Amino acid sequence: MRWVWVVVGAYLVGSVPFSYLIVWLVRRTDVRTVGSGNVGATNVLRAAGRLPGVLALLLDAGKGMAAVLGARALAAPQAVVAAAALAVVVGHVFPVFLGFRGGKGVATAAGALGILSPWALLLSAAVFAAVLAWSRYVSLGSIIAVSLFPLFLWLHASLSGQPRPRRAVLGCAAATAALIVVKHRGNIARLLAGTERRLGER
Repeated sequence: MRWVWVVVGAYLVGSVPFSYLIVWLVRRTDVRTVGSGNVGATNVLRAAGRLPGVLALLLDAGKGMAAVLGARALAAPQAVVAAAALAVVVGHVFPVFLGFRGGKGVATAAGALGILSPWALLLSAAVFAAVLAWSRYVSLGSIIAVSLFPLFLWLHASLSGQPRPRRAVLGCAAATAALIVVKHRGNIARLLAGTERRLGER
């Protein structure tokens, strides 16, 4: 049962709505009523400025890292560590403290999955940066980068001669990617329609 509580704890950590709290403290505004209505760093940037946006990004990534590192510190099996990584992202996307209306999970996923495979995260970050520089669409960069993470995870292990990731880790990465892509379905529709806002546009 203690491993179940590790996963539940990871979900609760993910549910801490840093973006909501930061915007409320800085602007006394509900971030869900501003811009895209998303409880995430990009919308904090729109609602409260650059510094609060960066802080939200770091804190959201930090809670993803904390959940995975906490599971490892408790000597949890790899399957439980992978489940904690997925649970912390689910907590951010569906936070119990905000009526299950949260963000899209990109920063939290980067923190959690980056602990599982730093090299795969580095490759995904490079893809994100390249797509963002080319298109200035944060959503497009996020979708492509997170979708490629499971592939990068498998490729790095294969090319480096390391043991291939267990099914639990690959499954966690794939499920996390699928969740984030589904959460971006509105962005995908706007990208196809040509109405998605680029970074810096009001």
